[in-house]
Amino acid sequence: MTYRDTVKPEWVDYNGHLRDAFYMLIYSLATDAFMDRIGLDDAGRRARQRTLYTLEAHVTYLREIKEGAPVRVEWRVIAHDKKRVHLYMEMFEGDTTEAVCACEQMLMHIDSSGAPKSASFDDDIAARIAAEPAVAPKDARYAGRVIGLPARASSAAAPA
Repeated sequence: MTYRDTVKPEWVDYNGHLRDAFYMLIYSLATDAFMDRIGLDDAGRRARQRTLYTLEAHVTYLREIKEGAPVRVEWRVIAHDKKRVHLYMEMFEGDTTEAVCACEQMLMHIDSSGAPKSASFDDDIAARIAAEPAVAPKDARYAGRVIGLPARASSAAAPA
């Protein structure tokens, strides 16, 4: 599914392109749209006393985008269980087909009626998640990446 926005002037950095933190803001807003779609919109969260928390997020920046650019985020579900959703998102400029950025998130369903704690999805929410577009991990091009420097072949000495 899709979320759309526009790069706002206050989101642009000193290099003239979207500041790294605002890529994540756009993904956060796209996650809100995902929540709305599965029945955890504002009214649903209040009535059920349930929400989603982001446990982990990985962002891969592929190319810059500038102020005023229309952006769209498309999401697909990599996996889900009774309490979690592994969501994969790619951001595009306008109607282009090459991603400018990718993000994967692990979301946890939370009972917010008292001290926050994990909770199983209600059956109707679980069914909506299962009905969302899916992607096989191997087809989520930028998912599952690990950050780190390559090991030196000759030694693990610190750089000079």
